Amino acid sequence: MTQGVPLRHAPACMDTLANLERTIAHRRSASPEKSYVAQLRARGLPVIARKLGEEAVETVIAALSGSREELTGEAADLLFHLLVLLAEKDISLADVLAELDRREGTSGLDEKAARERVGEA
Repeated sequence: MTQGVPLRHAPACMDTLANLERTIAHRRSASPEKSYVAQLRARGLPVIARKLGEEAVETVIAALSGSREELTGEAADLLFHLLVLLAEKDISLADVLAELDRREGTSGLDEKAARERVGEA
């Protein structure tokens, strides 16, 4: 994707994520000896969540002190592990995109305030 181009204008990126989501779905039922996704699933949700957290930290570190290539690689790892976690919780990429669409045009500050109000109720 060209830097600065909104994701909604980059269908090839969405195809990549959709293809990855399908690959993860297929590999979830594979043998853990043959599939990293199946290994993660066999180890359970806490391990999947922890792995996502590790990748998030590595992404932050790469953003602060790594090269562009390091950050790109860590961001790819983060997206992969996020999709694995979402699959484990039976949440599709389409569900996440629908939530982003719902939020489109809303200030991030307004969205955060609305979530805080809901949490207080």
